[in-house]
Amino acid sequence: MENFEDYILESEGRSIKDYIKKIRSNLFPVILITSASLIVTVIYAMTAINIYESKTILKISKPQNNILETSMLNDIQGFTDDRFISTEIGIMNSYSIRYNVAKALIDTFKSVNNKDDFYLVLDKSEFFKNKNRELLPAKALAEQLASDISIEQQKGIDLVDITAKSPSPFEAALIADCYANEYVKYNLNINRSLLTNVKDFLALQVKDKQKDLTLSEDSLSEYQSKKGIIALDVQSQALITQLANLEAQRDNVKIDMVTANNALIQLKDELKQQSPKIASYLESAASQTYFQAIQDEIAKLKVTKDLALLNKKNSRENSLLQDYDSNINVLRDKLNSQLDLVKNGIFSSSPDLVKDLLQKTIDANIQTHTLNIQLAELSSIINKYDVQFNKLPTTSIEYARLERRREADKKLSSLLEEKYQEAQINELSQPGNVIIIDKGIVPGLPSAPNRLRLIIIGFLLGAGISIGFVFIREYFSNTVKTPEDLENKKINVLAWIPNIEGIDKNGHRDFEFIVSKKPDSIPSEAFKALRQRIQYSKVDEGGLKTILITSAAPSEGKTVVSLNLAGSFAQLGHKTLLLDMDLRKPRIHTVFKQAKQPGIIDYLFKKASLNDIIHPTDMENMSYITSGTLPPNPSEMLASKNMKEFIKLLRNEYDIIIIDSAPMMTVIDTEILSTYVDATILVVSADSTDIEAMTKSTEMLKKGSKSFIGAVLNNFTYKSGYGSYYKYYYYYSHNGNGEKKFSANIKPTLKLF
Repeated sequence: MENFEDYILESEGRSIKDYIKKIRSNLFPVILITSASLIVTVIYAMTAINIYESKTILKISKPQNNILETSMLNDIQGFTDDRFISTEIGIMNSYSIRYNVAKALIDTFKSVNNKDDFYLVLDKSEFFKNKNRELLPAKALAEQLASDISIEQQKGIDLVDITAKSPSPFEAALIADCYANEYVKYNLNINRSLLTNVKDFLALQVKDKQKDLTLSEDSLSEYQSKKGIIALDVQSQALITQLANLEAQRDNVKIDMVTANNALIQLKDELKQQSPKIASYLESAASQTYFQAIQDEIAKLKVTKDLALLNKKNSRENSLLQDYDSNINVLRDKLNSQLDLVKNGIFSSSPDLVKDLLQKTIDANIQTHTLNIQLAELSSIINKYDVQFNKLPTTSIEYARLERRREADKKLSSLLEEKYQEAQINELSQPGNVIIIDKGIVPGLPSAPNRLRLIIIGFLLGAGISIGFVFIREYFSNTVKTPEDLENKKINVLAWIPNIEGIDKNGHRDFEFIVSKKPDSIPSEAFKALRQRIQYSKVDEGGLKTILITSAAPSEGKTVVSLNLAGSFAQLGHKTLLLDMDLRKPRIHTVFKQAKQPGIIDYLFKKASLNDIIHPTDMENMSYITSGTLPPNPSEMLASKNMKEFIKLLRNEYDIIIIDSAPMMTVIDTEILSTYVDATILVVSADSTDIEAMTKSTEMLKKGSKSFIGAVLNNFTYKSGYGSYYKYYYYYSHNGNGEKKFSANIKPTLKLF
């Protein structure tokens, strides 16, 4: 077939049975490939190391605000989104987590007694080389764990499975547990990071303020020792105390502002990375005058309330504090209602991860602005008190200033110490957002390999490869296979000859003359069918006497066809002569086990008479002439006048002359002879003759003479054909009792489909 389209068109008419027959004809390679695949799979399945699986289950929720943070907005709660879970799974798959797991596994190995429970942590190259239990380095083990750990989210819920694989069941459970524990530890550190930073910052501030308090106390003591003890009046002492409290409160607000500003900058940067448009919109919304006015009022009320707390003396002032709280709550409600409008506009099209980040950014922004207002209010109030402070007597003002500094440092140091202690408690109290639901269990049975499934897959794979091999070989094979291949090239198919048992290509040819050895065999009947078709191929021209048999290339069976065709004509009572005109590699003499000389060439050189070169056979009415002494110039001999006269002489003596000639594609001899004969037949060998060579040979015969009548498909295996060929073969060779027979009334169908 010339291309893939031709192959497809040809395949469309075939039934499933046809393909099964094609596979049956190639049963040996199918069995060989399938068996090889099955054997390899069985060996692998039987020798494969058992793999055990253990699983831990984690519940991952979105992190909540830490306990130092307060929100002026309504909390946005809901299920953890898939993007957040995917991010956490990406963190779990990171090298840093695997490296920590590797170190934990190595530490566990060193601490346990039973080293046989470990496999992955061992250096297998050293184990097989020195029989020692050398450990893999943590880096190498971390890289190996990437292929032995799988992390997946359970569909539709916030649970994540960590599955570990190992040839050791104990090690599989240990790896799964270590992985879960390391991630929980990592997650807890991340959730506490802000609180830890606040705690560390407060620790530095406490240390610095204690130094400042020591310095201020030393300065006051030194002044008292130099100037003597100065007693301040009650009014001055109250003023100093009030200023000290205000300054301590102002410095405390400054520290809170530093913490809040750092958090706000970090949140804004992260929000810009997630959604620059939302970050820009939030900046413009937060800068609106209405929002800032409400926040200013809230901040001023809080400062006023704090001052009232400092000066509280009676129950009347308690009711005043309640009024402050009531007014602050009213303002907060107004702020919340306006922020809800902003929130609804932004949150409607934002993913959960951005919503959570946006919520924190708004809170931090409000907190920072409020602290700025508080700081401004406190500074303004302190400035007013400074005016009164500066009116103190000159002799008392230096002492009052030192006392004021000492009181402020003492108050601030006390406030910072309280905050530091609170930060420590908050850090330890802050939970992570990961909970271990199930720990890894030591499995009792291996999860892999599934030996039965492997064997089945190996068998199916082998069968698929073998069947694919059959059809691929057929597709890429450019040889003639069935009579349909000849008909596709517009070549008349005279008959097809089945394989003759007892003939091989290595010299064993006891049954080459099959019509004589087994006249009732299937090949003999095929030659009779060929004989009949030749007789009726040129009825209008008075019948055929000289028939030339050739082939496209050597070893395609032209001599066998010539021999048996001559025998079939002799069986019909025709005086038949078989003439060996293959002057390159003659074979007729070897079939009859006779000498090659004298023969045709000897007669043409007048070294032998006609009677000397004609040899009778055991079959009645059949004689043969060998090639004789091979000439140095076969083509010139065949084209000579003597050769033409020799053919005419034989036509007068015999009813049928069968001429065995040289192959078409090797020499020009056959083209010369085709001009002398009544009919030329091309022998084509199934699964051997190249289609291109066959086509070119027929074109040469048609161009050189008008004697070409068709082709014979030799060595055709009926079972390798399709459809009607095999049906014909079965009917042709068997009767109802299982005995071989041939019905002369059955004419083979040339159509494949």
